Amino acid sequence: MDPSRSDETEPTRPDSPTPATAEAAADAPSRRIARRWPLISGAIAVLFAFLLGALILTRGSGRPIEADLEWMEEILEHRSPVWEVPALVMNFLGAGIAGVVVIPIAIVVTLFVLRRPWAALYFVLATVASAGLVQLLKTLFGRARPEDMLVTSDFGSFPSGHVANAATMAVLLGIIFPRLWVWIAGAVYTVAMMVSRTYLGAHWLTDTIGGLLLGVGVAVVLWAPLAAKLDGENTLARRRAVSKAAETAKRG
Repeated sequence: MDPSRSDETEPTRPDSPTPATAEAAADAPSRRIARRWPLISGAIAVLFAFLLGALILTRGSGRPIEADLEWMEEILEHRSPVWEVPALVMNFLGAGIAGVVVIPIAIVVTLFVLRRPWAALYFVLATVASAGLVQLLKTLFGRARPEDMLVTSDFGSFPSGHVANAATMAVLLGIIFPRLWVWIAGAVYTVAMMVSRTYLGAHWLTDTIGGLLLGVGVAVVLWAPLAAKLDGENTLARRRAVSKAAETAKRG
């Protein structure tokens, strides 16, 4: 938070207009963060995803590279009903009605309930942009999926939409709720999604890496113009929590 501004000079009323309040409550570093390193680093991650797909396409017309084949060989050797169940659960959570409709809507509704409209907007924009870019690259590269699939999937193996969605949500929630446990949970969920996609034979290893780069890149790029507002909402949320705790203590 900017030390030149005190709690008395900053707007704290919960019923104040959210855009102005969130912007004013942001600290100086968050206001300066926009349009610099998040844009550059996020764009580089998206570019790397594109370059990885282009490299795979030019090296062998989309055929798996050595790392893909070695990883898939290990996966096939260790397939068992014990691992298949959690992999199918991840498949359910990452796409379809659950991954595309139920979970995103639940998160957006929760953010509005918590009075975080800028966070809700950020979540919607990033998830839609990530899904759109995934479909664009799938169409552009047209990579065939592995033959030993345990699930039914549409055409286009690169990049993994499940992993891109998981990585996008992990970064989004880590930025919206800046807590270590949120980042750890997001990282574990994303890695689990990467492993499950290759375990089910729905993707090559490089497909999941491409999805990871794309998902992270999109979330970071769109963070740049909204950083101040998101930080302001975090500041106001903390103040409301402190005020509520103080009122509860007085009544007790």
